[in-house]
Amino acid sequence: MNMTDNRKWIKTIPYERFFDFIAPNANRFDILLDQIKKFNLNSLVVTIDGNRHIFIFPAGINLKLSSGDKFPYRGDNPVVLTAHYDRVPDSPGANDNSAAVFILLRAALLLIKQRQKRWIIIFTDKEELRQGEKIKDQGSFGLTKKLTALGLGNAQIFNFDACGTGDTFIFSSTVDYLFKKNIITDLRNKALITAKNLNLKKLMLAPVPFSDDAGFLRGGIPAQTITILPTEEANAFALQLKTHPNFADQIILSSIKNSMYRQFIPHTWCYLNSPSDTYLLLTPEHYENIVRFAVELCRS
Repeated sequence: MNMTDNRKWIKTIPYERFFDFIAPNANRFDILLDQIKKFNLNSLVVTIDGNRHIFIFPAGINLKLSSGDKFPYRGDNPVVLTAHYDRVPDSPGANDNSAAVFILLRAALLLIKQRQKRWIIIFTDKEELRQGEKIKDQGSFGLTKKLTALGLGNAQIFNFDACGTGDTFIFSSTVDYLFKKNIITDLRNKALITAKNLNLKKLMLAPVPFSDDAGFLRGGIPAQTITILPTEEANAFALQLKTHPNFADQIILSSIKNSMYRQFIPHTWCYLNSPSDTYLLLTPEHYENIVRFAVELCRS
């Protein structure tokens, strides 16, 4: 686990306001929107059920829609990269999910520079649910209904969550375990091919706790979640999944903390949603690989 107080990385674009973003009383929506405006990114705020989702599009896409105008990419299947910007109370939210937000900001800048088309980045609101709330209360559920109404029901959604610590890509197979079949084959294959094209060797398929992909799936659009773990934790995790078949079920049912299998949870995940989710646990030296992966997913 990285515990080095190295802040040099926040001097590089677009990470300069990362510490403002994880501050205790931060207005994360305003800080994120300020960064987006600072870099003159083509953005649109879409409010659904009180949740504010921020869309970023390629330069030149008309977002000042008038009556009769079609929403960008209507009827198409653009690549959509998502990361939630909300956090649980009393947690800095450094890994969950500030790192992924800034990684996708960096990806947006590179996509614009490379003049890539047919992509959207969405920073989602209300991924974190309070006790008693259901999947339909998740921001991504309402967002999915809106995307479908806008003609984006065939969007290729890749959800980035807890990507701040580690060097091994974990492609979630939670949906496979839940439905006993692979219903996101195309997305999974695209992720695997992308990793191969970039010569990324450290990756695995594994069930992980639901993220925004739960709301997307319930709303009718499957999504592939990508998360990151340190290699040693990923290897130990894979071994425990193989040795204890019921371990996967406990993860998917979100009952792991109250079961005998809690001892097998990767250490990185133990810090999420807690005051311990600080920048000291981050490994920014690996972020450029994640940025490269996100950009490569969007190549036409």
